[in-house]
Order: sequence, then structure tokens, then C-alpha cells
Amino acid sequence: MIAAAVLAALAMICAVAAWRLTFARWTWRAPRTAILLWQSLGLTWGLASIGALLAFALDPYRKGVVHGLAEFLLSVEFGVRQPYDYLRLAALVAGLSLLAVLVALPLAAGAQTLRARRRHRLLLALVARDEPAVPGVRVVDFPGAAAYCLPGLKSQVVISDGTLHLLSSAELEAVLAHEAAHVRERHDLVLLPFAALRRALPWSKLVRDAQASVELLVEMAADDRALQRCCPRRLATALLRFGTSAALPTPQGALGVSAPSSVMARVDRLVRPEVALPAAHRFLILAGSVVLATSAPLLWLLPG
Repeated sequence: MIAAAVLAALAMICAVAAWRLTFARWTWRAPRTAILLWQSLGLTWGLASIGALLAFALDPYRKGVVHGLAEFLLSVEFGVRQPYDYLRLAALVAGLSLLAVLVALPLAAGAQTLRARRRHRLLLALVARDEPAVPGVRVVDFPGAAAYCLPGLKSQVVISDGTLHLLSSAELEAVLAHEAAHVRERHDLVLLPFAALRRALPWSKLVRDAQASVELLVEMAADDRALQRCCPRRLATALLRFGTSAALPTPQGALGVSAPSSVMARVDRLVRPEVALPAAHRFLILAGSVVLATSAPLLWLLPG
């Protein structure tokens, strides 16, 4: 029962920490570090929740989750009588079901995203064109403002004619640098598990707030990368132009330059930058994230 209690407590700690993190503002000073912390909390919460249920169910074996589950499967195969009551059997079914859901949902979401990107690439092959003024970028003939990327092995950055007319050359360079950062750092893979969890728990305000926080941090991380190639004020004015124009919604499976809900927070951060989080603090957060992420798998091996 010790392992089950510790894992349940760890899952609760992760939930509380995630709730607190949705209100934190230090994350804006180190978005990439905060993203890693969010990933660590999400992974640990899932493994700890599953492990708590399985540890309780497999406690009669006194061998921990991994070895207890192996012995349970062997006993089922050889027809050995199980030392189970209905409560432990229900916990076993719940734990295995939660494991299946948390594995299947990201896979299903990933497959759906890949199909959407494939369809969109086929559409772009028909309607988009190359523009000498912006080499390597696909341009669609549409008067509205649009700028997004399709990540993947065949990544593409797409803008509209409306964007070319809306932005100055310096602002356009900032927007393209932002999209290139999304492609290079594969921010779509960061967002995928949070989007999948949102589909699994659409009623959860915590999950909804967590997804929104990670989406904002991903945009801020791309902004920081873009600032290596452009002026902060130019990126800020480009975001404001997108925010005040009739910008097109980002297609499914793509990452856009300007999410309406995050524009003002990003602009404020660009025009009034705060001091970056000290390196020592970032190191401590990263070290804590690694310890947290490895704690649940190690507890799965803890004997009952």
C-alpha cells in the first residue's frame, strides 16, 4: 500500500503544481524552461495516476507495479487462482483503461493531424505559388491576412497576399522568423499531448487552462527565437497588425503567428521586456523537472 499511497500523493502534487503554474508569470521570463516543466508535470501526473491504481490493485503480490503486473498476467495465463476482491479488480481495470486512453489519445490525435496536414499540402500544391520576394515561402492569393507553418518532414511556411500588403519588409521578416522557429523546434509535438488530454477531459478547467498556458509559452518561445533575427518592435507591430485585421484562422495541424487570445500579452512582453530568469534558477527548475519525471517510473518498481 505504500507505493499506491506515494503515487497517489505524487499525482495530487502534480495537479496542484499545474494549477499554480497556470497563474505564474515567471514562466514568461523563461518560456522554454517552463514548457519543459509543463511536460514533466503532465507525464508525471499520468504515470502517477495510473501507477496508484495499479499499485493498489496489485498490492497482494507485494512486488510493485511492474513485477506485480507481470506475475498477474502469468497467473492468468496458467489459470492460477487470483487473490482479488472486487475493489482491487475495479482498480486494475481502471488503471489499465486509463493507461490505454492516455496512450491511444495522443496517437489518434497525431494521426488526425497528419491526415489534415496531408490534405492541406495537396491543397497548397493547387492554389499556392512561390514568390521571388520571399524565397522558400508559399503564397496564397487571398486578401485576408494569414501566416502559418505546416510542421513535419516536409515543412512549409505559408502566407497570403494580404499579409504581403499588410506588413512592411521588416515586419514580414519578423513573422517569417517566428514561423521558422515553430518549424525548427517542432512546437507541434509539444502541443499534441495537451490537446489530446483536452479531448479526453473537455470538462476540466485545469486541463483547459494548462493547454492555454502551454500554447502561450510556445508562442513566446518562438518570439524569442525570432528576436535573434529581427527587432522586438517590428515583431510587436506585426502582431498588432494581425490582431486588428481580419486575420484568417489557422488551419488544423498548423501553427499560426497570431493567436487572438495571446496577442496583447506577447506584445507587452516584447515592448516592455523583463529581465530573463537567472541561469541558476533555470537549472534548478530543469533539474527538478528531470527528478519529477523519473520519480513515477521508479515508484512503479517499489515493492508493495
